[in-house]
Amino acid sequence: MAGFHTKNFIIHDDYITPKSAWENIKDYIPKDKTIWECFYCNGDSGNDLRSLGFDVIHEEIDFYKNNKGDILVSNPPFSEKKEVFNRLKEIDKPFIMICPASAIHSKYLKNIFSFSEEKDNRLQIIIPSKRIQFIKKINNKLEQKNKCNFDCFYYCYKLNLDRDIIWLK
Repeated sequence: MAGFHTKNFIIHDDYITPKSAWENIKDYIPKDKTIWECFYCNGDSGNDLRSLGFDVIHEEIDFYKNNKGDILVSNPPFSEKKEVFNRLKEIDKPFIMICPASAIHSKYLKNIFSFSEEKDNRLQIIIPSKRIQFIKKINNKLEQKNKCNFDCFYYCYKLNLDRDIIWLK
């Protein structure tokens, strides 16, 4: 029987958000707020959000030591999900974060947001109609392979969406 050996597993956090991921949810992002795209990566995400008409702060600064904008919209490093969500709760501003769908099952997410009865304090989720095909840096070249093997949700907080779960068409 074949085995899965995790000691050979390498964490890759350099998945770049394609513009289409932001186009999918542009109608859910408040137009009258300044976005802090708080994870820089290669800088394209901030430019993509600007091209969709948003006012965006996107700088190479430490997310854990700064607090900018009115709303945070980003694709954080997945290996730091727990720390990122803790920091987001501490900042206590509206946010939209792209993270793996599997995060919804995590105890830490439930503990951080406690799925309060107060609409303003609970997470809401936007589910894409298909997998987000992230751009990956391979051999110093950016490639979009259309082979992403995991699903992601848009985790939302303090956006007062009409429903707690929204499926995109």
